[in-house]
Amino acid sequence: MPIYDFECADCGPFVVMRRIADRDAACHCPDCGNEGTRVVTAPSLALMGSASRAAHATNPGRRTGGQAVLLFSSRRRHTR
Repeated sequence: MPIYDFECADCGPFVVMRRIADRDAACHCPDCGNEGTRVVTAPSLALMGSASRAAHATNPGRRTGGQAVLLFSSRRRHTR
């Protein structure tokens, strides 16, 4: 389940683990009960498994700057 960041006007930031289907539902501060606003942050890659991190690090499109896509799209098509 993903972890979402929220901000309470009175208490400050807090995090909630919830289903993706519930991402837009209101969330209340665990300390005071006021409704918090969702804060969009960068993904936490430290929580990602080592296999997923390795796959992201060795992505050929990232390494070549998208060159792999250009090579694929420049192939000739068969003509009839």
